[in-house]
This record gives sequence, C-alpha cells and structure tokens, in this order.
Amino acid sequence: MDAELTRLESQIEQLISQHGELKAGNRELRTRVARLEAENHQLAAKVKLATEKLEALLAKLPEA
Repeated sequence: MDAELTRLESQIEQLISQHGELKAGNRELRTRVARLEAENHQLAAKVKLATEKLEALLAKLPEA
C-alpha cells in the first residue's frame, strides 16, 4: 500500500511539473502569436501601400 501511494505521489508530482512547463510554453506561444499577428498586420499595410502606389503609377502611363 505504501509503495502504491509513493508511486501515485510521484506521478502527481510529475503531472504538476508537466502542467507548469506546458503552461509556461503556452504563455510563450501566445506571446509569439501576438507578435507575429502584429508583424503580419504591418506587412499587410505595407503591401497595401505599395499596391496603391503602383496603381497610381500605372494610371499615369500613357495608353499604348
């Protein structure tokens, strides 16, 4: 009985440790996702601006 309780205690400690590690990893991933989403937004804005500039330049070209 004591051996079984000791084994269960060890398993619970492992689970608690893994939970903490997974929670920290999840936090890091959420931070990374937020940073990448912000970067993606900035890049999309740059692409939109470049597209608008290119369209304006094309509109100025004479028809051939």
